[in-house]
Amino acid sequence: MDTGTDATRYIGVVLAGGLSSRMGRDKALLSWQGRPLIERQIAVLREAGVDTVQISGERADYQGIADPVAHMGPLGGIAGIAAVCEDGELLIIPVDMPRLQSTLLRRLLIAPPAGCVHFSGQVLPMRLRLDDTCREALAELMRDGDDRSRSLRALQERVGIIEIPLSEADADQLIDCNTQETWREVNG
Repeated sequence: MDTGTDATRYIGVVLAGGLSSRMGRDKALLSWQGRPLIERQIAVLREAGVDTVQISGERADYQGIADPVAHMGPLGGIAGIAAVCEDGELLIIPVDMPRLQSTLLRRLLIAPPAGCVHFSGQVLPMRLRLDDTCREALAELMRDGDDRSRSLRALQERVGIIEIPLSEADADQLIDCNTQETWREVNG
């Protein structure tokens, strides 16, 4: 990805470590247009222009990175990735957004520098600067005993956010499929 700073590393991250309890089966392995959803998300990140792709969650077939602490949600997944990656810009997407397109993700990559960039009204996808500030914020949030305060929003607020506008048409790409009903709607 050429955004004017050759030294910046762009690391794609697919959050795929959840239990899929509301779906009732592993969302990452749902078939989307003839291939597992996780493979589709890896391809979208590569099309967006990242240098490498990391998978959060214990997924041996995809060299997944286990969360350092179980059941911490997306924050735990990001903490796991941060533990094994050098500093850079993380482009983070959930495994369960099958309509997500690389052109929309590129908008996050070319946005002005910030600790975090995401679309207005959305938490994911996001670009997150992985640096000392981010690592410290992650560590503090992971130690926090209150589940409600341990969130992606809390992380975003701690590192500084830029929100970029999102059209209604683009917002349709950000439908996450957490339930069988939503999955049927997206496939319909």
